[in-house]
Amino acid sequence: MKFSDFKIGQRYETGSVLLTKEDILRFAELYDPQYMHLDEDKAKKGRFGGLIASGMQTLNVTFRLWIDVGVYGEHIIAGTGMNHIQFLKPVYPGDELRVMAEVTELRPRRTGNGTVTVLLSTFNQKGQNVFRAELSALVDN
Repeated sequence: MKFSDFKIGQRYETGSVLLTKEDILRFAELYDPQYMHLDEDKAKKGRFGGLIASGMQTLNVTFRLWIDVGVYGEHIIAGTGMNHIQFLKPVYPGDELRVMAEVTELRPRRTGNGTVTVLLSTFNQKGQNVFRAELSALVDN
């Protein structure tokens, strides 16, 4: 969509993705090698009662699901920021995540393009909000 096609309050729902134990372990080994993501025995004794996905993995899955909707299409120029990142609940192996996106701000620029800000809210299969963040992108007109 072009910048001029966006309206405050527009909402989009993504598809979903199932996070397996193997997905969580693989991501953690590469990018977040902490015990709660890698060591099943130690994680069982910890605060969450078992392995959980890295918050960074949840963020990445959220972003991928949003981009897969295809709203920006060929009109995206670049991401410009991510604000108010919140990890609200742990994500466990077997959780299926989906995202609701809502356009919350539009900032036109003199050049005709503008910045679109969306609130991304990620939910598990139980309807629990596990992640939330604002994502801004520069979009052509």
